[in-house]
Amino acid sequence: MTLPVLILTIILSLLKILVSCLPTDAVNWIISKFKIHAEISGGNAIVTFGGKRVEGEEKIQVINYFNNARFLKKNHIFPGNEQLFLHPENSGTPLVIDTKRGKKDVRLFVYIYSERVDVVKQYKKKLISYSLFSDSLQERSMPLIRNIV
Repeated sequence: MTLPVLILTIILSLLKILVSCLPTDAVNWIISKFKIHAEISGGNAIVTFGGKRVEGEEKIQVINYFNNARFLKKNHIFPGNEQLFLHPENSGTPLVIDTKRGKKDVRLFVYIYSERVDVVKQYKKKLISYSLFSDSLQERSMPLIRNIV
């Protein structure tokens, strides 16, 4: 009876030491898997606005503004309300970013308002909605987006 308890205690102690001493890169990798607002790389992203592709310096600026935005809150999507988030009222034309995250194709719909930026992330058949705060996207990119159209 004491031998199984002793072996279990040793295994749990080793597991605790292993988990508490993970290298920083391993911890960052694990955390990045659960991030809602993950960074986008410019190389594999396609940015469109109003059906027209955004290329060159404008694309790099929009992606940098998006990556530097601060996460505000996650918006809960209830079953049946998906279309309210994909096509909100009085939102205007969304900025659409198609990218890959690992092996998954991800489409981001970015709705820019004066007080916040709403993002709807769509991959497979799942939707995740969250709000960001970005002075750059909210103020500086509006003339940039108007020039694209």
